[in-house]
Amino acid sequence: MTHDVDPARVAALLTAWLERVLEADALGWLAARADALDEDGSERAFNVAFGMVPRRVGKRDLPLDEADLDTAAALRQGWRPVGMSADQAARLVLLLRGAVTLDDDAFAERLERLFRTADVGELITLYRGLPLYPDQPRHAARAAEGVRTNMRAVFEAVAHHNPYPGERFDEGAWNQMVLKALFVGSPLAPVVGLEARANPPLARMLCDYAHERWAASRPVSPELWRCVGPHADDAALADLERVLREGTTDEREGAALALAASPHRRAAEILSGAPSLQRRIENGELSWVQDGSS
Repeated sequence: MTHDVDPARVAALLTAWLERVLEADALGWLAARADALDEDGSERAFNVAFGMVPRRVGKRDLPLDEADLDTAAALRQGWRPVGMSADQAARLVLLLRGAVTLDDDAFAERLERLFRTADVGELITLYRGLPLYPDQPRHAARAAEGVRTNMRAVFEAVAHHNPYPGERFDEGAWNQMVLKALFVGSPLAPVVGLEARANPPLARMLCDYAHERWAASRPVSPELWRCVGPHADDAALADLERVLREGTTDEREGAALALAASPHRRAAEILSGAPSLQRRIENGELSWVQDGSS
């Protein structure tokens, strides 16, 4: 699996987006710092510039539309920088300009030093940049570390709108990420590759988690069933039938969508017990995409 990225082209795109929102002095500062780092790539010079970014460029969101996101995906398949802020973009410009001048080992060492000393805002930027760095396989352990964090915003920097986990995590790491998203109340819709990476062990884990929630009289996210339907066994079908019979409106819709995605011979029979939901799915009126899936 290769996803070669041209860091210079990505840095240029980020700079173009920044030009829409930054004043001339902020743009001038960023350009001057990037040019200076091309000449003096010392860690001290880089760290000073990296740390100054929020004060010099601010933290307003970049106004990206679907055309911008399509451009991003054309540069790097699966990259969808939704909600990127000016300071995040500017820091990535400095990082990626450095990736042009440094070899892969030196860049990886710089990145690891940043991860070890970063504050929360810096961590979010560094993890959001995962799909853009050279030598993609090298960063899998660091990405897994981001998933283990107890800071939801950092976790979502890895898990949301980020193609890296779906491409690089093994099945165990992927399954733990999906389960943790549900555990911390983070939506699954922005997880890239959710359906493609669904698997039978994950379906069993999610059903077990649903039973734990039910035993504690706590609600179960309707999204949980999204990864269960395609791999539902008899026990999972019994769970879906229960939700279809007893759940809230949102829960019943989630169960119906899961049943519609199941190849199990009994799934269609169970779904036929909710004819209005079945018709809405067949007519395209009910789908996971309505929940904001990318």
